[in-house]
Amino acid sequence: MLNKTIIGMSNFIKNIFSKDRNLNVEQLIQKKTILSFTFFIAFAAFAFWGWKWLRNQPTESGKTSVPLRKVLNANEKIFSGILSDKHLAKTFPVSKAVNSARVNGYLGMNNNFDPSTWMMNVIKATGDTLKLNLDDIKKLPKTEIVFNFKCIEGWSQITYWGGIKFSDFIKAYNLDTEAAKKFLGLRTPDNGYYVGIDMPSALHPQTLLCYELNGKPLPMNQGYPLRLIIPVKYGVKSLKRIGDMFFSDSKPPDYWADEKGYDYYLGL
Repeated sequence: MLNKTIIGMSNFIKNIFSKDRNLNVEQLIQKKTILSFTFFIAFAAFAFWGWKWLRNQPTESGKTSVPLRKVLNANEKIFSGILSDKHLAKTFPVSKAVNSARVNGYLGMNNNFDPSTWMMNVIKATGDTLKLNLDDIKKLPKTEIVFNFKCIEGWSQITYWGGIKFSDFIKAYNLDTEAAKKFLGLRTPDNGYYVGIDMPSALHPQTLLCYELNGKPLPMNQGYPLRLIIPVKYGVKSLKRIGDMFFSDSKPPDYWADEKGYDYYLGL
């Protein structure tokens, strides 16, 4: 009985590794089925081992594992290196825009906010603070964009925005020294939300300081009176209700990167 079992297993293995021309149709189907299941089981086992290994790796600040952070940093170097003024997000006619844009988060949207007291504080390299109101922004040439706003949660919408180019803002208020820094930092008036953005992305020709949605003033829940729109990034970088703006050669604090361990660059 044992000998028959051994002989049967031997023939079974030979069938798997024998050339297809030596097999009949039934044997060929059996071989391909076994190979498929073997590959699937091996892949599942490897994936499970990789998941267990990753979970046991040390983390940075208790949020992101060191190997994953290295991958994210490598991605940042690659994608930041290929960004250029010619890398433009696809645009659409106004007729394609949704009538009611979805809100991608409420962090920093303090219910006690008084729009009549709003000023944007631009902290200059000298340490001086430039205080601007909405009229100071609106006197610059208006630019509109209709693009597919992409949220890191997985949804997207074609939306229609109006405001001024960030690059035009820099030139108009003589902030070239500040724009020579590597990063832009933004905070909401209540300091409840904050982002850091690499300067090439901030100066991208499609990046706007935005005060309109669908041709009307921004709704309160969309960041009235002024927000950032940056089509080459995921929506979490498009900070709503800008309170403070500053410039730095080191990475400014970023809510989702610092608090949740997300990718810092978040480019598209």
